[in-house]
Amino acid sequence: MYKRLRVGVVSYLNTKPFLYGIKRSGLMDRVGLIEAYPSKIAAMLQNNELDLGLLPVAVIPQIPNANIISNYCIGAVGEVASVAIYSEVPMDQIKTVILDYQSRSSVNLAKILLRDYWKQEVEFLPATEDFQKQITGTTAAVVIGDRALQQRKQSTYHYDLATAWVNHTGLPFVFAAWVANKDLGEDFEDPFNKAFEFGLKHIDDVVAENPYPLYNLKEYYTKNISYMLDTDKRKGMALFLSLLEQNG
Repeated sequence: MYKRLRVGVVSYLNTKPFLYGIKRSGLMDRVGLIEAYPSKIAAMLQNNELDLGLLPVAVIPQIPNANIISNYCIGAVGEVASVAIYSEVPMDQIKTVILDYQSRSSVNLAKILLRDYWKQEVEFLPATEDFQKQITGTTAAVVIGDRALQQRKQSTYHYDLATAWVNHTGLPFVFAAWVANKDLGEDFEDPFNKAFEFGLKHIDDVVAENPYPLYNLKEYYTKNISYMLDTDKRKGMALFLSLLEQNG
């Protein structure tokens, strides 16, 4: 008998292919799925309330015994569509940026890009529950996930963070990776990878299961999100973590 592993997964549209694969892989008798937003999963993994989680990359150095498993991630090689700075004025007129409370990687990425790529000095504010309503005048906001896809329809300007990172560094960006805080063994990692491979081979079924009128999910899953954790993504991830360390 296996002990059921506590697996934290982000409750966003971009993880639906992962969930599709896990739920049809035979792994459900070995895992208990816990859905939450990224920073919540990070806190749970830090507190040993999870064994494995889809973790914001920025938090990996803070996890005791952190071990990236799986050949898959939430990444982008161009426009990601669901992580951006939204504004009613052009970038050079933005004075204040509200930081989405649901992610640590995205807000840290925004800070780096505002300073080094856009070279824009702004004041940062923490977000409250309905912070998108505060996007007005010279106040912009970092919005991530499904809400970001909705915000595309509402804001005059949006500045895609993955696009900016690729333009700035020449490397892809990894927003989240599968991180364990203990050794899970090869007898878990192999079927875990195969579950994701299965899900990504059935994108049309995933789209059919998740009707979403605000954005073309087939395009989102095949063009915006890049799921393979390849060598270039690992280089991009290492660069991002080194920049975070330099910035304290």
